[in-house]
Amino acid sequence: MRNTIYRYFFKEFISFFALTLISLSIIVWIVQAVNYLDFVTEDGHSFGVYFAYSILNLPKVITRLVPFVFLISLLTTILQFEKNNELLVFWTCGLNKITLVNLIFKISILITLIQFFLSLNVTHSTLNFGRSILKSSSISLLPTLIKEKKFIDTVRNLTLFVEEKKSSGEMSNIFLRDDSAGTGNSKTIIAKTGFVTEKGEQNILLLFDGTIQTEKKNKKISFINFDRTEFNLSSFSTKTTTYPKIQERDTLSLINCIVPFLDESKTNIKEYQCRSRIDDISIELNRRLGIPFYIPVISIIVCYLLSSRKENKYSFFQKYIIFAVAFFVLVFAEIMVRYSAQSVINAIIYYSLPPLLILLNYLNLIRLFKFENLN
Repeated sequence: MRNTIYRYFFKEFISFFALTLISLSIIVWIVQAVNYLDFVTEDGHSFGVYFAYSILNLPKVITRLVPFVFLISLLTTILQFEKNNELLVFWTCGLNKITLVNLIFKISILITLIQFFLSLNVTHSTLNFGRSILKSSSISLLPTLIKEKKFIDTVRNLTLFVEEKKSSGEMSNIFLRDDSAGTGNSKTIIAKTGFVTEKGEQNILLLFDGTIQTEKKNKKISFINFDRTEFNLSSFSTKTTTYPKIQERDTLSLINCIVPFLDESKTNIKEYQCRSRIDDISIELNRRLGIPFYIPVISIIVCYLLSSRKENKYSFFQKYIIFAVAFFVLVFAEIMVRYSAQSVINAIIYYSLPPLLILLNYLNLIRLFKFENLN
């Protein structure tokens, strides 16, 4: 009988949890994907790259939403059971409230393990893969970004200006500056007309009737007049950041960045090639390792709903108070993770608070339910 009740409760919770998580993740992902349109409109990437990068950011959205969705799902499930008098049936069948608390806590451990798996293995991998797609993609939409009487600097080391652009794609009075050769070796091309064409998978800018001005390191400038020349646009890379950000790096590499700072005998920090501040790395590590521990805290707090009685005049406010307290814990965790890298004391508070809150609240729940439905 009890196993049937446990399976029923777990099934109802996990169904609502999965549905809510998928729904909210899609909504947040769509809003976030709109911001990534800059990769197309400003950086010149193709729509295929845009969609691939956007989809690969979905695990990050899911990971961030799991604690909040767990709170909403657990709260809603218990309230729904209470509304349908199903909790009353549980107590009538002799089910101990602490036993149900233990079941809810076990469910929270399962969600915590899923959160750990996402944050430590999946999220950074998909983000890093998305970054590699941006790095390897070509600026296939650059021709559509060229506007009349507007300097285009979408591409790294390349500036382009067109005075007039016709609907056929033909351009007139073209100014192009190429700094890809490095400092002191810039090249300036001025042409009367030109247009962009494709050769294979490369974008080629054909220029007619113009001059190439090449500036050497010795400050001398050479001039070459041409009737027709080709300029390969595909050889240039986008200005989009291609080096992996902190959240895109694997956990082990982040730990390797912190280890030298913990051991004063290791002074050669450069060998770890940490390009970011140590505080930012610590915050990212604490987010991955610490936030999941607050999920069981939420489960214990929400279990106070089991002590509510409909005949109690304050029962209407109790669910809002419990939600506010649990939500405050999540907000507090997000705030503390930002300060956890500033001092050892903050880090100790951040990691010691979850087990302390779990222990104190669990003991209090035992006290509350001590004389209820004991077998």
